[in-house]
Amino acid sequence: MDQFDFGNLAGLLGGFQQKMADMQARQKALRCEGTAGGGLVKVVVTGDFLVESVSIAQEASEDRELLEDLVRAATNEALRQARDSMKDGMQAMTGGLPIPPGLLGF
Repeated sequence: MDQFDFGNLAGLLGGFQQKMADMQARQKALRCEGTAGGGLVKVVVTGDFLVESVSIAQEASEDRELLEDLVRAATNEALRQARDSMKDGMQAMTGGLPIPPGLLGF
């Protein structure tokens, strides 16, 4: 029976930690834009899920309920893009191993 090489494990974990730090830095620098209403509303979120900006065209402000729906739709689209980017980065880093939902907070 082969002995497990704990020294090698430490090296692998160190490499994984660096890859994780690199991925987190790329994710934080990421900007995702969601639009709704044919571009009447644009929302930009960061890769760490913070709303960075909201742009609303003048003509969208005439109907409050429509505007609320457009802001919600654009925000959800931008957040979906950020989430998908994070999932893709994690799968690439783990060699395609599936990450259970919620394990890493997304």
